[in-house]
Amino acid sequence: MTDLFLKVKTQQEQHLPFVLYAKPNSDKMIGLFQKNDHLYFLEDFTAKGFVFAPFDGDLIPFIPQKESDVYVEKMIQTDYLVAPTILPEVDETAKIVFENLVQRGVGAILKGAFEKVVLSRKEEVLLRQFDLETVFKKLISFYPTAFKYCFFHPKIGMWMGATPEQFLKINQRALQTVALAGTQIATNKEQVIWPEKETEEQRLVTEFITMSLQNKVSDMTLSSPYSFRAGNLWHIKTDILATAKSKKAIKDVILALHPTSAVCGLPKEAAKAFIQKNENYEREYYSGFLGELNVDLATFRTDQSDLFVNLRCMKITGDTAELFIGCGITKDSIPVDEFIETVNKSMTMRKVL
Repeated sequence: MTDLFLKVKTQQEQHLPFVLYAKPNSDKMIGLFQKNDHLYFLEDFTAKGFVFAPFDGDLIPFIPQKESDVYVEKMIQTDYLVAPTILPEVDETAKIVFENLVQRGVGAILKGAFEKVVLSRKEEVLLRQFDLETVFKKLISFYPTAFKYCFFHPKIGMWMGATPEQFLKINQRALQTVALAGTQIATNKEQVIWPEKETEEQRLVTEFITMSLQNKVSDMTLSSPYSFRAGNLWHIKTDILATAKSKKAIKDVILALHPTSAVCGLPKEAAKAFIQKNENYEREYYSGFLGELNVDLATFRTDQSDLFVNLRCMKITGDTAELFIGCGITKDSIPVDEFIETVNKSMTMRKVL
């Protein structure tokens, strides 16, 4: 057990907040360990530390750098035996409930309520034996291109995930974000063919981001859409670069983009209202955003933020892991296919358990 995981164990024993994370394609693991059990909330967007924002709500939990110890360790890649992908037994009740939810979503789109809505559900997995260090090292080993994290606060609980989606990267006034949508299981085929439903969904995500940013940034450039692999799944991705008109505008950029159409829908407010009325469960921090705010904790350089959308995540409660999974719904969505997509996405977290 390394110094970093010894510190994690101490924090757990003392019920003190911490976050442990590794950035995409990085060889560094970073731990931020709060020295008290106070639940801090972000008062403005100038503080330095780690932010953990919910899907909905004005209160954004935050671990401040000034109240915490920082540990940085170089990672030694550990090889783990990857179990064959065996899809879980289908919960017929959950299948019917989710397919009905998707059908209502498609119906609302056809009536003109919105163009797209992202609908989700929750699965529970019984844990025989949960070891944080083992699970986190599996996340690192299996998902090198994702943002891997474990966040704990005694007043919030423990969350873990491996998200493929950058929310916003900021260097002074330079901004980077992505439009990510569409899902296919990875196979040995060299070329990924995308059906029209998936390309249309990704186009809507790109359109939402560019429209949200247009009055707050200058010099916006977009890449062509391309296939991007995250673990055992392919997605369609567009890279977006821009310059904030001022440092003060960064707060407005964050609030304009969150929640993104990749986790909510388009138009945002109408889709969000449908989600809150119809999903019948609380998303909590699933599909919120998380990451470093105003500081790179590996180098302590300031004026930099590295934020990610909280996807492919789970909440650990006692001997249960709650997995959060969703998919984008458009007018062409087929309910049974969307349920299968959520099952496929659930494998990201099931593999490490």
